Parts: sequence; C-alpha cells; structure tokens
Amino acid sequence: MDKVQAFGKNFSASFTPFAARTQQYVKEQLGQAEDKTQLPPDYIELEKRVDALKKVHNTMLQVTSQYSNEAYDYPTNIRESFNDLGRTVSDKVNLLSAATSPAEAQAALTAPPSAKPQPKTFSHAIARASLNSSAILSGEHAGAGEDPLATALEKFAIASEKVGEARLAQDNAVQSRFLAGWSTTLNTNIMFATRARKAVENSRLNLDATKANAKGGAFHLPGQPAKPAGEEELTEEARAKIEQAEDEFVGQTEEAVGVMKNVLDTPEPLRNLADLIAAQLEYHKKAFEILSELAPVVDQLQVEQEASYRKAREGA
Repeated sequence: MDKVQAFGKNFSASFTPFAARTQQYVKEQLGQAEDKTQLPPDYIELEKRVDALKKVHNTMLQVTSQYSNEAYDYPTNIRESFNDLGRTVSDKVNLLSAATSPAEAQAALTAPPSAKPQPKTFSHAIARASLNSSAILSGEHAGAGEDPLATALEKFAIASEKVGEARLAQDNAVQSRFLAGWSTTLNTNIMFATRARKAVENSRLNLDATKANAKGGAFHLPGQPAKPAGEEELTEEARAKIEQAEDEFVGQTEEAVGVMKNVLDTPEPLRNLADLIAAQLEYHKKAFEILSELAPVVDQLQVEQEASYRKAREGA
C-alpha cells in the first residue's frame, strides 16, 4: 500500500508541472495570459541563427547525400547484363590481348561465375561501351591490321574506367569527411540545441503558470469572463515558488545560450565543406590528368588515319 501511495505521489509530482505548463500554453493560445515572460533579444537572435544553420544543413544534405548513391550519374536508358558487369575493363583488355581466337576473345568478355558486379557509374558505363565497341570492330577487322578506331576506343575505355575509379574515391572521401560531419552536426549538435530550447520554453511556461496561480489567475473558456487576479499580497510560499521557477528559467536559458553558441561557433561545418571541395578538386585533377594523357594519343591515331585516308584517295 505504501508503495502504491509513493507511486501516486511521484506520478502527481511529475504530472503537475506538465499540466501547469499545458494549461499556461492553452491560455496563451486563447489570449487569456496576462503576463508572458519575454526572452532576452540576444537569446532570440541566437535561436534565429541556429534555425538558419539547421535549414542550411538540411538543404545541403538533401543534395550532397547523392554521393552515397553509387549510380547517381548512371544512365537510366541503358541495360547492362551480368556479363557486361562481370570484369573490369582492364581485365578484359588484358584477356583480349592474350586471345588467339574468336572464342577466347568472346570468353574475355564473359563474366566468371563468381564475379563481383562492377560499379555502375557514368564513366564505367562509357568504359564498358567503348571496350565492347572496340571488340566488335576488331572482330570484323581480323587479319586486316589494326583498326585505329578500335584502338582508340580501347584506350578510351581504359581511361574512362580510371576516371570512374577516381569518382568513386571522391565519393568515399565526401561520405567520410563531409556527409558524416554535417549529419553529426545536424543530428547531434543542433538536436542538443533544440532540446535545450525546449527546456527553456518549458521553464518559461512553468514560471508564468506559477505566477498566474500565485495571483489567482484561472483557466476559462472563450467567451467567459476571466476571474480577476487577486490583489492581495503574495504569501511567502508563493514567493518561494516563483523564485524557484525564475531560477530554473534563468538556469535553463543560460544553458541553452551556451549550447547554441557552441553550435554556431564550432569550426566543423566549414572544415567539412573544405574537405568536400578538396575531394572534388582531387577527382577533377585526376580526371584532367587521365584525359590529358589520352588526348594526344587519340589525336595521333586520328592524324595517322587521316594521312592514310588521303594517301589512299590520291592513289585511287
């Protein structure tokens, strides 16, 4: 019996503040609250800045979360088979180079049973399409020397796969150094600030409810006359309750200010953004280097083919 009574007291003690806050909130919404404790202007400014920072994080993460999706630039209009995705382009090129018959060449393009599917990126798709195209031309050009277009397509395939691997490296770096950091800031730091602000709002409602109860203010339905607040002096007990509520409000406000300032002042978001830019820079730098090495080779093949073509035309 004693345990039941103790539980009832504990429940009542925890429920009463909630009920008082709820009643105060309803009174404010109905315009029945005479006095509403105002938050300091500096506090309100911090709230606005935290809200802006939260919006920025949601906006950026909504877009940059695509870095977690390997196929974000993979063409939706193509259909690649298991065989297409079974080997890397580099492996296929090596096998094709060693092939001594059409059957061996075809086997080089066929995926082994335990093959791991290759990445689905735009660059990898271009690489596979280029190598398949090169193999088609080479198969029809057997015994007549090298087809310059087939040779160029093979080299383009190898380069495109390297660009695709560089893109995957970029994505991994962005995920670990940007997305993880900004997600932590949003879901941990900013969330802590939100909870601290909620605690401030609860303590303010509790303070105003305590003041209203001490002055005799009561809840009434819209259209009913409000019970006038008592003009008598507050009792010592009422004063003590108000002071306690004020101390709680001030303490929660100070704590929330510290939490919000910490969220706003931390260098992590800017550091993470710098890491995102660095990852993009590294990817584009590698892509530039790969294509810069390929371009003159293909240009030379084109010059040689054009010279051969002109020579053949002149001899005709």
